[in-house]
Amino acid sequence: MSVITLQRKNLETDMSHETSPAQPAKAAPAPVTMAADSAAIAIHDKAINERAAKNRQLISAFFQWLLPPLFGLMLFTAIWALISYQSEGLPGPIPTWHAAVTLFSDPFYNNGPNDMGIGWNILNSLERVGLGFGMAAILGIPLGFIIGRFAFASRMAAPIIGMLRPVSPLAWLPIGLLVFKAADPAAIWVIFISAIWPMIINTAVGVSKVPEDYMNVARVLKLSEWKIATRILFPFVLPYMMTGVRLSIGVAWLVIVAAEMLTGGVGIGFWVWDEWNNLNVEHIIIAIFVVGIVGLLLEQMLIMIARRFSYE
Repeated sequence: MSVITLQRKNLETDMSHETSPAQPAKAAPAPVTMAADSAAIAIHDKAINERAAKNRQLISAFFQWLLPPLFGLMLFTAIWALISYQSEGLPGPIPTWHAAVTLFSDPFYNNGPNDMGIGWNILNSLERVGLGFGMAAILGIPLGFIIGRFAFASRMAAPIIGMLRPVSPLAWLPIGLLVFKAADPAAIWVIFISAIWPMIINTAVGVSKVPEDYMNVARVLKLSEWKIATRILFPFVLPYMMTGVRLSIGVAWLVIVAAEMLTGGVGIGFWVWDEWNNLNVEHIIIAIFVVGIVGLLLEQMLIMIARRFSYE
């Protein structure tokens, strides 16, 4: 028995020696750690690639936004330079630029009512436009709601609007001078009568396009006209109304230059006419750019307001 027991112990000892080298298998998590590191590196690389692709898209979008207008301005400048080279008396881009630098170095000087900087002339024109445009909005938008809401009012106003809307804005200037006996109110009157039609027409069209289901719900709920106007009509009509406002501000800024040329005083239109009398063509070209830039800024401001108050 002792021999058998000794052999069994030796066999167990040999087996333990054979299995003992497998004990370092505790280091097996090493491949798992390497796999996790590889996955993290792959995720990091993917994030870097996505960020790089996004940056490339942003750069591409920026150049697509910048290059076409830049090329357009360069082409316009080149054509202008070519025409000025072939036309005697028409200043080119470089002389006009130097004149603009000198002009805007002191835009708010004041040497009397007939000698003011271009800054004061722009501000005076904007003041007249603001007054005429504001009065047109106060009257024209409610009239548009009424005309679009009630068929009787629409039929009543149709011949008046159809007859007066095509009249040239400057045709109203003598009426303004006759009634108000002064140039300033007459210019504001011309702006008012020119800017009111787009507001009335666009607002009325928007009201007329309100779905009938909306109005049926209002009748079922027995809403008052005030609640119908504020809760149903106004949110739906706002895009149409803002389109009319944008058209009106463009017309108002367009008309003020012509009106001030005829009425005189301080304003960008009078300034253009005065510079023409002085044969200062560079300043006339500068005034054209100023009028265009100010009109563009006014329109962009109204677009921002429309987006801010959009119900979509």
